[in-house]
Amino acid sequence: MSRDARWTALLELLVERGRLDVEEAAGALDVSAATIRRDFDRLAEQQMLVRTRGGAVVHGVSYELPLRYKASRHAAEKQRISAAVAELIAPGEAVGFTGGTTTTEVARALAARPDLASGTPALTIVTNALNIANELAIRPQFKIVVTGGVARPQSFELIGPLADGVLGQITLDVAVLGVNAFDVVHGAAAHDEDEAAINRLLCERARRVIVAADSTKLGTRAFARICATEQVNTLVTDSAVPEGTADGFAEAGVTVVRA
Repeated sequence: MSRDARWTALLELLVERGRLDVEEAAGALDVSAATIRRDFDRLAEQQMLVRTRGGAVVHGVSYELPLRYKASRHAAEKQRISAAVAELIAPGEAVGFTGGTTTTEVARALAARPDLASGTPALTIVTNALNIANELAIRPQFKIVVTGGVARPQSFELIGPLADGVLGQITLDVAVLGVNAFDVVHGAAAHDEDEAAINRLLCERARRVIVAADSTKLGTRAFARICATEQVNTLVTDSAVPEGTADGFAEAGVTVVRA
């Protein structure tokens, strides 16, 4: 197991359990206790966990895995979701993207579409996610607009009032949202209030809103609200979504697409 894969597994265990001791983690990952101690020390230096005597605990009460450690979670579902979202976007549209692993996969799916290989432009992409802008900037057929703001290391998203100046001057055909939670009653939400604020502006500037979220995020709540359920036109999720959950969104006026 590579170091990155081991760190991802450690952080996922820590999020799930809240606390890990060295021997427990070593047994779960089938590595030595000395390796786990070194991993805990390095992750603590990056402020991704809090080191304790004999183990580690999660960092803070509202814990969020940094984006680079979330890419492998539910990867197959995210790829199916991203392909389905990409099919909902028409050539020539102006598309807003929030940050996140699923929205990054949507951007990649769009870049691979043969009918978007040319155009003036084939798509206009507006995003506050530096990694999405970086991946698509090499596609000359895409017009890339990046909001201003201060970079948030956990998600590569630009946040803060500097983004308002850009988003206040544009209109979008569609906004593609990556969310931490989406609930019929409480709406779409993120862990971070500054990210939620930028995502909310993207929604307000768009004619239609698509939420791209795997089924584990549905029926759950997160700290900061992005938008109400009635502002979402389409939810694209995976086939594991419970029937009752899907029906609840449909009754609220959201078109549910199972990928």
